[in-house]
Amino acid sequence: MLFSYKAKSKTGEMTEGVLEAKDRLTLAHDLRSRGYIPISVTEKKGSFFSKLTFFTDMFSRVSISEQIIFTKNLSGMLRAGLSLSRALSVLKKQTKNLKLNLILTSLTDDIDGGETLSGGLSKFPSVFSKLFISMTRAGEESGNLANSLSDIGLNLEKSHSLTKKIRGALIYPGIILSAMIVIGVLMFAFVVPTLASTFKELGVVLPISTRILIFFGNFFSNNLILTFVIIIGMALGAYFLFRARFMAKYIDFIVVKLPIAGNLAKELNTARTARTMSSLLFAGVSITRAVEITEDVVQNIYYKKVLRDAKIGIEKGTPFSKAFEENTNLYPVMMSEMVQVGEETGKLSDMLLQIALFYEEEIENKTKNLSTIIEPLLMIVIGAGVGFFAISMISPLYSILGSIE
Repeated sequence: MLFSYKAKSKTGEMTEGVLEAKDRLTLAHDLRSRGYIPISVTEKKGSFFSKLTFFTDMFSRVSISEQIIFTKNLSGMLRAGLSLSRALSVLKKQTKNLKLNLILTSLTDDIDGGETLSGGLSKFPSVFSKLFISMTRAGEESGNLANSLSDIGLNLEKSHSLTKKIRGALIYPGIILSAMIVIGVLMFAFVVPTLASTFKELGVVLPISTRILIFFGNFFSNNLILTFVIIIGMALGAYFLFRARFMAKYIDFIVVKLPIAGNLAKELNTARTARTMSSLLFAGVSITRAVEITEDVVQNIYYKKVLRDAKIGIEKGTPFSKAFEENTNLYPVMMSEMVQVGEETGKLSDMLLQIALFYEEEIENKTKNLSTIIEPLLMIVIGAGVGFFAISMISPLYSILGSIE
């Protein structure tokens, strides 16, 4: 088999190339006999495998739910006494996801070739996050891989649960607004032109609001398909615009400042920061590395900046709690106080876990009531729209009735 390798000489010079060997261990032994220290050894796959991997990357994905099941099952089998290679082989037989199957094949080959699980996972950064890989590596180094995998699964489950609850709370208003737009366009296309022709025949002087509605009604009626194409295009344009890098700082700023969503965003980012930091520190990851990984986990750029500054401060000897104390507009006062207590007592991981549990419960309670809060707001918006339409269309009718009298 062909293997691509990276190795370091005794003088510290890096070299890489492709060699043929029976397996990874044989190649590693051969490199050592030549005076090189192997850094990485990867099997060169054939063109078919490359095409298959490209295909699965394009049309398949490993969901968070599948990652949770993967970590829990792997942790359970390791605790039951199965070897890592055997456990991965069992999982490979069970999975129906093509991409995950290929990943498990790669991981099994890596383990059989003498590599670590974290090293194998790091080859799939689009699937496994830095948090996932770092906690796995910490578990390997401490000899508690099964416990680390269990903690990873719990962390993923909590994060996924919070995201699902927030998305679920927003589905209802999303459906209502979409239905409003469709019904509004159809009314403009079929109802308004009929009333407009009636007003024209009667020679009624129309107010500006009515003329605006008739203009849009005629346009929608004559270009119904184009109208829906424009609406879909605008929705897609807004979606990609919001995902653009240059828009991140503006969107993140607006989200934090919004009355209801802003408070929810603060609690969500606080919970994510606390739980991620707690899991990493409990797994044995250094605090600077934990802060760096947590920076990748939070999504809002303003929270990323706080954690980036916190890492710089820690390296200079500044307490971790100082970063939160100076940013109470983003993190609640409770965060800085609890972190300070954790630093003073040497139980920072425990304090961060308490913070995470508290705000996760707060978010759960608020998302339950979110639809109750949004519903009256939607009713106001719908009522205002219907009221404007009714007044604009009814006022000319009153003019007609007045002229008849």
